Amino acid sequence: MESDFAQLTSDALFAELRSGPAGLSEAEAAARLQRRHACRGPGVAWPALRAIAGFFANPLVLLLAAAAALSAAFGEALDAAIIGVIIGISVTLNALQTSRSSKAAEALRRRVSSQAEVLRDGALRTVPLGEVVPGDVFMLSAGDVVPADGLLLEAKDLFADQAMLTGESLPAEKHARPDADPEARAVYAGTSITSGTARVLAVLSGEDAAIGKLRAELTQAPPPTEFERGLACFALLILRVTVLLVIAVFLVLSLFQHRALEALLFSIALAVGLTPEFLPMIVDISLARGAVRMAHKRVIVKQLQAIENLGSIDVLCCDKTGTLSEGRLSLETLVDGHGRDAPDLLELAALNSLHQTGLHSPLDDAILRKAGTPADPGLKRDEIPFDFHRRMLSIVLSRAGETLLISKGAPEALIERCETLREDGQSCPLTPAERRRLLETFHQLSREGMRAVALAQKAVPLKDSYSAQDEDQLCFMGFLGFRDPPKADAAAAIRDLEADGIRILVLTGDNEWVAQHVCEQVGLDATRLVNGKELDQIRDEALPRVAERTSVFARVSPEQKARILRALKASGHAVGFLGDGINDAPSLRIADVGISVDSAADVAKEAAPIILLESSLRVLHDGVLEGRRSFANVIKYLMMSTSSNFGNMVSMAAAALFLPFLPMLPMQILLNNLLYDASQVTLAGDRVDTDAMRRPRRWNIRFIRRFMLFMGPVSSAFDMLTFWILLGLFQANPTTFRTGWFVESLLTQTLVIFVIRTRENPLESRPSPALIASVSLVALGAIALPFTPLGLLLGFVPLSLPLLGTLLGLTLAYLLVAQGVKQVFYRRTAKAG
Repeated sequence: MESDFAQLTSDALFAELRSGPAGLSEAEAAARLQRRHACRGPGVAWPALRAIAGFFANPLVLLLAAAAALSAAFGEALDAAIIGVIIGISVTLNALQTSRSSKAAEALRRRVSSQAEVLRDGALRTVPLGEVVPGDVFMLSAGDVVPADGLLLEAKDLFADQAMLTGESLPAEKHARPDADPEARAVYAGTSITSGTARVLAVLSGEDAAIGKLRAELTQAPPPTEFERGLACFALLILRVTVLLVIAVFLVLSLFQHRALEALLFSIALAVGLTPEFLPMIVDISLARGAVRMAHKRVIVKQLQAIENLGSIDVLCCDKTGTLSEGRLSLETLVDGHGRDAPDLLELAALNSLHQTGLHSPLDDAILRKAGTPADPGLKRDEIPFDFHRRMLSIVLSRAGETLLISKGAPEALIERCETLREDGQSCPLTPAERRRLLETFHQLSREGMRAVALAQKAVPLKDSYSAQDEDQLCFMGFLGFRDPPKADAAAAIRDLEADGIRILVLTGDNEWVAQHVCEQVGLDATRLVNGKELDQIRDEALPRVAERTSVFARVSPEQKARILRALKASGHAVGFLGDGINDAPSLRIADVGISVDSAADVAKEAAPIILLESSLRVLHDGVLEGRRSFANVIKYLMMSTSSNFGNMVSMAAAALFLPFLPMLPMQILLNNLLYDASQVTLAGDRVDTDAMRRPRRWNIRFIRRFMLFMGPVSSAFDMLTFWILLGLFQANPTTFRTGWFVESLLTQTLVIFVIRTRENPLESRPSPALIASVSLVALGAIALPFTPLGLLLGFVPLSLPLLGTLLGLTLAYLLVAQGVKQVFYRRTAKAG
């Protein structure tokens, strides 16, 4: 791809953008950012307005609005007003809660947002990526995400990964020279820098950038997450039940009892009663509260849906360095090819680490800590950046009258490019026997738990640029041995994760001996190990079986990591991937849950929906448990609402078919449903039983359907008993019947929350104080409502004390029976597996 601005000179662009080499002033940058936001339209971005728009897009809400209009047209002004009030209350609650959830999520995202270095008022400032505007001058280095489409003003050994725009797998080399190809002079927003540094003039940002236009052209939505797929399946289940029940009731009432309008309103009210319309709000509240709790435990959630996915993972793929080990390497030994001490290697290694402009690794930090700054750093001529195919990095510099190419990298890769060996200060031919000895020295360092890096050099002629083709006929200089101690809490965290149903799978670029050494120190079984070469021999269809039996994959490339993740997902696992490197971004996107750390490369942080403020499995374990807690509370709501609603609506439909009057007026059904849902809003913050946190939680629509069909008839049976008591014992008229059943229905629906919310004894599993308060308030309100003027307006009448006492006793009996039936259900489920 190529942008028109890359055809222009920097001076022409400075003039067009009213900027200069020193960038913009803070005031001008703020004004340009404000103008860009104004062009987007602030109302579109307001979460509450989006929530309202989404609520009214619900077909059931549209049906309610149509019913209100029909009621008004036929002179039923009170029904129309009550339906309107109920819609208004639902809209307001949904909008407020959604707005709060969105604000909480946005605040958390800002805590870990990627930053850009820009020149403002001539000085470097750090700002969020989204605040870079045209005319800004910004800096780039390895690992950065490019904040805007821009023209290179300066560039040194710059390579950019543009695969998201061009599909090219290899990084593209960039130059700031005016005579360079226009494409090479431009960088694009959303791409990432794999090596080098640059100073760039921002030309296009936001939706004007190439990535913004690409998003606008794409019509295919991203694939749904497991949680979204589960919600869709649940919605389909409810839709089927609702359609069958409502159509049957409407046809019978309208055809046989000739009450078309009444049948329509009653059927719509039944549909609303069957539908957990507060589910989106319950989900949002649960996720937002979970995100806040996770933040207190140093886990930041950028995408709320990722919380549920985090709780469902049963395989966690992670690297060794920084996860099982401290990630703070120390340079322990410098040896030549014979394994003898070679302290003079330190200066050569320091020159390579000092001049390389890629992402500084812990290896470089350890070398420079040990060596300090060389007295004669030389003059850098060029750099051949590291990549995962060559597995080495080279620096070309002029020093002491000669030009040297100094390479460091993986021993196996570097030794293959060497033709000579330094021995006793002399350069000797590297024979096959010597190559085997070098490899044995490398293996011995690895068996001792050291990460070995090889060092080589050669004199080269001075020229304008160098490439990987120049990395041949090298002289092998020696090995650097690094130690990375295991984390003190890693072994305990691994035991806790495995106890909670999560298998740890190590994917590392280190060799098998180092990987085994570290894994054994933290209690992981490293005997089941596959290396990268062996992995290449395994067919895709066989890889899932191999991954099931393997605990460590060593010497794997980023492409191989992605292949392993796909194989695990194909075999039905929910996979989490913890990565922090430039090349981890593809795997972070492929995994069910991508997890990174706050100190990671920007490109990794952008790809991951979960960010750890501390690279620790203990912190990750806390996050998993919070994900399970949030998911458990959502499932509680679904189980309660489906079983209770299903039973009550079946009872209501049956009563409507056989009674000479409607068992409840449409507005009373809607009010009953609204109050019931209101009592469950606090469920999002409810306590969760310990046993429910001990295993990954995943969607099981079949389980929810069985529970609904098992518990629903219990509710219906007690409804029928209520009908008999009201009509047979108390000779209730239609108004008293509706009032009595309204009270009984609301009491049983709300109070059974305490039974269904736990698999255990409800007297031993304590609900949250907020849930107790909300349920109690609604239950007491249901008893008191018929005695108020509002109750009279809604068609209720005061109940006699004997009738009210009977209904309370019936409710208590229902709760006891529901507890017994629930225990039978779980025993049968456990036997069925």
